[in-house]
Amino acid sequence: MNNAIQGNILTPSGWVHGELTFNQRIAAISGGGVDPALNQADYILPGFIDLHVHGGGGKDVMEGGDAVHTIAAVHAKHGTTSMLATTMTAPPEDIERALQGIGQAAAARGKGEARVLGAHLEGPFINGGKLGAQPPYARAATLADVNQLAALAPLRVITVAPEIAGHQQLVKQLSEAGMRVQVGHTLGSYDDGVAALQQGARSFTHLFNAMPGLHHRDPGMVGAALAHATYAELIPDLLHVHPGAIRTALRCIPNLYCVTDSTSATGMPDGEYMLGRQKVMKCLGGVRLPDGTLAGSTLTMDQALRNLVGLGLDLADASARVSTYAADYLGLSERGRLAPGAFADCVVLDRDLHLKAVYIEGEPL
Repeated sequence: MNNAIQGNILTPSGWVHGELTFNQRIAAISGGGVDPALNQADYILPGFIDLHVHGGGGKDVMEGGDAVHTIAAVHAKHGTTSMLATTMTAPPEDIERALQGIGQAAAARGKGEARVLGAHLEGPFINGGKLGAQPPYARAATLADVNQLAALAPLRVITVAPEIAGHQQLVKQLSEAGMRVQVGHTLGSYDDGVAALQQGARSFTHLFNAMPGLHHRDPGMVGAALAHATYAELIPDLLHVHPGAIRTALRCIPNLYCVTDSTSATGMPDGEYMLGRQKVMKCLGGVRLPDGTLAGSTLTMDQALRNLVGLGLDLADASARVSTYAADYLGLSERGRLAPGAFADCVVLDRDLHLKAVYIEGEPL
């Protein structure tokens, strides 16, 4: 017997006021087209998809073991139905331990957990001169290095600094192998960014952060993204990126999608936490290294949605940027949309955009 929920349902063809029936997948959507402003029914949106998650609930992906299961459960409570567990730049043994934990979590979703789709390898193939909050273990990569790591967990996204010797060829090789390559933690130029896109790179890691900014005579990596990218990830916690810069990116990059870059401090009180091998402090709504450098966030995807709406986006557009575009970027046609046959990954929100219910592959939290 199918389960059912009622409300204003956001479908790929627009809003429908009616009923969504489902088991693990969506069976049917019935009802008529509606302007959701004309009634007081709940909003039913695709579940959120976060492609950049370092931690939550006091646990860090780099711990390995069962840490990813705890993290996936914390984020599920905030409406994230699918996610990529994200590594830090670290010694090889630390990355291997983390990927083993990610691989285990990706193979078997626990009750009440977001679906772990695989790994986002944010390090170590970045520029040591633009570490941000990453520890100093950056190094160049070869295809053999990546293949060795890919045996431990599905590598869905890899962040690369394209200006490092050999990395333009690596971008091409990884892209041809079906991995999504992002430009990030880079000191590269505008030309380096354009060349990486031509080699198959598809996105930019936390746009604006840890990369050269835009200047009218030296457009930098940000300029390459704004001028040429179809996809880029951005952290909309309103600390990492000024609202004006967010609006600029929204006008320039058609499928800009949002990530949390969340850390172990997410969902926890102020205090000291670990980010990989580094101690970070949660205070004043953010997470920082001792020198004040922003070190990930405590953002959750439900708050990301509210922040986007607060910036003036309509709810359908904001929903796409916390769900559909991320699914499209990974090539996942069965997630990030409410349509018959898609996985029943749904969130139900009240009129103030606060969560009332979360369904992950049809299972209620």
